[in-house]
Amino acid sequence: MVKEYHHIIRVSDPMSSFRDQMEDVLDKVQALSEGRKIFFLRFFISDAANQQKLLVESMSRRGLAQASVIQQPPLDGSKIAAWLWAVEGDLNPAYTHKITCNLTSEASGSLAQMEDIFAEYGVSLREEGMTVADDCVRTWIFVRDVDTNYAGVVTGRRNYFDTVGLTADTHYIASTGIQGSHPDYNKVVVMDAYAVKGLKQGQMQYLYAKDHLNPTYEYGVTFERGTSISYGDRKHIFISGTASIDNKGRILFEGDVRSQTVRMMENISALLSEAGAGLADIKSAILYLRDAADFAAVSSLFKERWPMLDPVFVQAPVCRPGWLVEMECIAALEEGEDIYPTI
Repeated sequence: MVKEYHHIIRVSDPMSSFRDQMEDVLDKVQALSEGRKIFFLRFFISDAANQQKLLVESMSRRGLAQASVIQQPPLDGSKIAAWLWAVEGDLNPAYTHKITCNLTSEASGSLAQMEDIFAEYGVSLREEGMTVADDCVRTWIFVRDVDTNYAGVVTGRRNYFDTVGLTADTHYIASTGIQGSHPDYNKVVVMDAYAVKGLKQGQMQYLYAKDHLNPTYEYGVTFERGTSISYGDRKHIFISGTASIDNKGRILFEGDVRSQTVRMMENISALLSEAGAGLADIKSAILYLRDAADFAAVSSLFKERWPMLDPVFVQAPVCRPGWLVEMECIAALEEGEDIYPTI
């Protein structure tokens, strides 16, 4: 039987140097993954230009697999944090799980870079008998200066989706589009993705929570609010970046980060409930704040209202300036549907 482990890893001493913090986090990654396979690993760093090369070199020396690395400063005063998803046991060969990290483009501008990144990703999937339309479960799209460059990302993604038959009448892909930076200033878009080959018809379902949220295409973007995958022994639920929005696409509680946080959590709860899950089933979560000064208010609210959750808090403006806070998460249920192969 395959067991899963989801960990948010933080530094022991946020007053120490980046090198010491980095080695501390890497020690913890290796300890937590001993005897297990690293399924997905992401590092959140505070200064990619000065830190990413050191991190990649240290990972290489330790024999660690490729990981996602993005500049999204942790808000607990540290320089680095990590999200680790590890598995123990042999995965079912009925499926191929493909994690892709740090895709970038040399093109000019966010629109062309987004188109190129998806095209490159599509080629890499086809090499393994997969396609973006049929097999991609989740994407994470990081955008430098998101207030300026996100419109190009939206258009570039839509253009690519049109070429592969992804429309409002078919389906899109669960996703987070958020600010994040690569050390090369010219690379304004970075993408991570997760795909699964071998899913049967009906095994992957899309979540809408239409009483709380509107379809994304109504305001011009092309992603799913959430996706669930049923296996024979469990269910995975991927909730896209979710903010304080109503079912007309309107921002709620502008300027009030605490009220926006409450509405955000209501929306996430509604999405989870469509998959038969609740907030207690969340295994890992990332919370994005536009303004670092809101960290104290939002983190205290979590301790008051959702103490069972322990998200990593990072500074990363959301794609619409009026949204002050956004969260994404992965939830899992131990019961599956025995008509499908186990994971």
